[in-house]
Amino acid sequence: MKGLFYLIGLLTLSLLTAAGLTAQETNNNISTVSQTTAPREIVSFDSDWRFQIGIDTDAKLATTLEDWHRQQDTPVNPSFDDHSWQRVDVPHDYVIEGAFDAKVDKGVDPEWYKNHGYHPLKSAWYRKSISMPSAAKGRKIWLEFDGVFSNSRYWLNGRELGSQYSGYSSFRYDITDTVKYGEANILTVHVDPRYDGWWYEGGGIYRHVRLVTLDPVHIAPWGVFVAPAVADPSDGVRADAKVAVTTDVANQSDADVMATVLSEVIDKSGQVLAADKAVQSLSAGAQKNIVQQLPLDKAILWSLENPYLYRLRSTVSVSSKVVDQVTTNFGVRHVRFDADHGFFLNGKSIKIKGVNCHQDHAGVGVAMPDRLMEWRLERLKEMGCNGFRFSHNPVAPELLDFCDRLGILVIAENRHLGDTYADQSSENTPAVEHRDLTSLVLRDRNHPSIILWSLCNEQWIQGSPAAAAMAKAMKQRIYELDGTRPVTAAMNGSWTSREGFPSVLDVVGLNYNPGVYSKFHTEFPAKPMVATEIASELCTRGVYDMTRWENYWGNKDRGHFAAYSINIGGNTVEDAWRPVAENEYMGGAFVWSGFDYKGEPRPLGWPCINSHYGFMDICGFPKDSYYYYKAWWTDKPVLHVFPHWNWLGKEGQEIPVWVHSNCQEVELFLNGISLGKQTVKPRQHLEWKVKYAPGKIVAKGLRDGKLIETTVETTGDPAEVRLTADRTALTADNNDIAVVTLEILDAEGRLVPVANNEVAFTLTGPGKLIGVGNGDCSSHEPDKASRRSAFNGLAQAIVQTSTKSGNFTLNAEAAGLKTGTVTLTSK
Repeated sequence: MKGLFYLIGLLTLSLLTAAGLTAQETNNNISTVSQTTAPREIVSFDSDWRFQIGIDTDAKLATTLEDWHRQQDTPVNPSFDDHSWQRVDVPHDYVIEGAFDAKVDKGVDPEWYKNHGYHPLKSAWYRKSISMPSAAKGRKIWLEFDGVFSNSRYWLNGRELGSQYSGYSSFRYDITDTVKYGEANILTVHVDPRYDGWWYEGGGIYRHVRLVTLDPVHIAPWGVFVAPAVADPSDGVRADAKVAVTTDVANQSDADVMATVLSEVIDKSGQVLAADKAVQSLSAGAQKNIVQQLPLDKAILWSLENPYLYRLRSTVSVSSKVVDQVTTNFGVRHVRFDADHGFFLNGKSIKIKGVNCHQDHAGVGVAMPDRLMEWRLERLKEMGCNGFRFSHNPVAPELLDFCDRLGILVIAENRHLGDTYADQSSENTPAVEHRDLTSLVLRDRNHPSIILWSLCNEQWIQGSPAAAAMAKAMKQRIYELDGTRPVTAAMNGSWTSREGFPSVLDVVGLNYNPGVYSKFHTEFPAKPMVATEIASELCTRGVYDMTRWENYWGNKDRGHFAAYSINIGGNTVEDAWRPVAENEYMGGAFVWSGFDYKGEPRPLGWPCINSHYGFMDICGFPKDSYYYYKAWWTDKPVLHVFPHWNWLGKEGQEIPVWVHSNCQEVELFLNGISLGKQTVKPRQHLEWKVKYAPGKIVAKGLRDGKLIETTVETTGDPAEVRLTADRTALTADNNDIAVVTLEILDAEGRLVPVANNEVAFTLTGPGKLIGVGNGDCSSHEPDKASRRSAFNGLAQAIVQTSTKSGNFTLNAEAAGLKTGTVTLTSK
C-alpha cells in the first residue's frame, strides 16, 4: 500500500493530475493545492524544499527553542528570508552529504560516534511554502510525514503544530485551523538527530511527505482494517475465507449525519467479488467503528510463489453523495507457528530463510528511493530469501508494499520496550501509552507479508518480571488493534526465564547462541521459536588476505576482513544455518545481515566506517557467503569458487580455494590438472589448498547426473570501464532510479578482481546522479560526488529521473581505460 496513508492506496501525483484531481506547482518553493473538491485529494510534498544546516543556532537552542523562535530573525518566523538556502527534494538525508571525520567533538561519546560511522551530526532546518485555495475552506487538511530523523518540531505560519522524537514513526498534523486560504503558508521543520541513533541513522526528512484534503465526514487516519480469516487452507492455493472489515468513520462537521459505508472486495481484473453496505448515524464530532463481514469463496491465497493481492474499496456517502473513498490492498492467507514443526503458511511447512536489514544504502544513506528498496528485495529474493526482519524500527510504507507484492515474510519490529527512547529500557519504564507501537500496528496491519509483531530487540531486563509486565501491556495493545498475528521479541539472553519475556510471548525470538535451541525446546515444549538473528559473520568483499591478528584474518590496517567464512562476530554462516535447517521445531532464521550498512564498524574502528556483517556489501554486490545461502536456500544449481586467481608475486605459495555448492560432488582442476574430487556434505563448504600458478581454476560439479562447470582465471591489466543499468526504461516522476553497476575489465572483457581505478562520472540529459559507492567498508570518498574509486573491480552509481522526458546518458572515464557509457530513457 503506497505511502503513509496506505488505507487510501495512495496514487502518485502524476496519476492524480492525469485524473484531473490535483495539481502541484513547485516554482518559487510554492506547492499549490488544486481548486477541485474530489472526495479525497493527495498532493506530494516531496519537491522543492529550502534547507539549511545549523544556521548558527546550536548555541541558541541550548536555552529553549520556544524563547529563541520569538526572535524575528529565525526560520520559524514566516517572514524569514530563506532565499540563500539550499533547494532540496525529499526524501533527503543531509548527514550523508557530510565528510567522514575521525575527530570526536567535545561532549560526544566516542563509542556512539564510532557506531554512527564517523559522520558528524548537526541540527538542521527545512522550509516550504504552501498555497491553499479559498475553495478548500470547509474541508479537513492533513500534513502527513512518513518519517523524519529525528527529534523534530513543526510550525505552520509561526504556530507550532507539534513535535516527534521518534525518527521512524509515521505521523500527521491536522492543519485545518492553522492554514490561511488564498495566500502563502510557511511550513517550518527543525530536526536534531544528535541525541538518538544506534548505528548510522542519518538525519532529515528522509521519507515521503504529502498533503491530504478531504470532507469533514471521512474515514479516520489508518481507519480501515481488513482481517481475512481462513478456517481450512485446503490445498494451499484456494480456500473459502471470511473477510472482517472494520471502518472507523469520523464526523468532524457541525451537523449530525447518517453515513453509509459500502465495502467492496475487488480482484486484480477489477471485478467486485463481494460487497456489504452499512448505515451509521454520527452526531457532530463523533467517530465510530463500523464492522462488516464479507464472504470470499475460493479465495486465491497469498503465498511466496503467488503473492496475490485483493483490494477493498471503502466508500462513505452522506445523503447519496460520496464524501470519501479509500482503497486498501490485502491478501488472504493462513499463518501458523507450531512448537514442534515450525512455521506453516496456508497449511504448508515453510522454513523461513530471512535477513535483517537496516535502511541505508551506498550513495543515498537513509533517503532511499522507492525503486531502490524494491531492487534490494529483488536481490534477496533471487538468492532464496523469503523473510525480512525490520531491524529495529518501523520502515518506509513502500518497503512493505514491495514485500506484499514479491511474497516476502516480515517481522515488523517496534523500536523500544515500553514508552522510552533510551537504548535500554529500565524497570521503571512506563508501559501505558505505547504511542510508537500503536502507530506501527495501525499503519501496517493490512499487509499480508507481516506474520509477526516484534516488541523490541535485545533488552537487558528481558528476563525480569518488570520486562514481562511491559511485554504483557504491549501485547494487549497489539491485540486491541490487531488480533490476527502472534507477538514476538528478539532475545539475546534469559531465554529460559519463567519470569521474563518467554512467559508472555507467543513466539520466542532468539538471537545467536544456537546451542540454546534444544534446551529452550525442552524447557518450553509448547512455545514456538524463530531465530531472529544468526551469523554476524565478518568479511569484506573480494579480500582474501590471510594475515592473522588476535582472532581475525585480513588486513587490520585497512580495516578489511578475509572473505572466507572464518571471521566470527556471532557464528560462521555454516554454524549458524545448520542448526536451524536441521531442527524441525525451528520456524526459521534471519541472518545478520543482508547488506553491509554504515556505522557499527565492529570490532574495529577508524578507518572502518561501515559494518562487515552483510552477505552483500553496502552497494548490494554479493560476497562469497551470498552463494552459501543461495546453495542451501534454493533448488537452483550453485557452483561458486573463490578466491580470485590474481596473485602476482605469490607463485608457488598455497592459496585456500573454497567452493560453495549444492552439487553432490565437485572436482577441482588447475590448468587442466585434477586436484581431486570431494563429496559435498549438506550445508558445508569444500576446501582445497592450491599452490598458485597463473592460469585457470576449473570446478566441475555433478548434480543429479548433470555436469556443471565454473572457471576462475588470472586476468590481464585494466583496459575498459563497463556500465550496466538494472533497467533502462524509467518514469519521469522525479523519483524513479536506475542502479548502474561499474566494472573494470581487462582487454578480453573479464572483470579485474583487484582493480581500484578512480572513475569520473558525467551525466547529460534530464537525469540526476544522486549517489555513488563501491562497497569498501573503509572508503572515505564522499557518497555525493561525481567521482569514485572502484573497489576490487566494482563500483556503483545511482541515477534518478527528473520530471522531464527524454534520453540521458551516464559516462564513466578512468585514466588509460576505455570509457564506459549507458543510455537511459525517461518517459
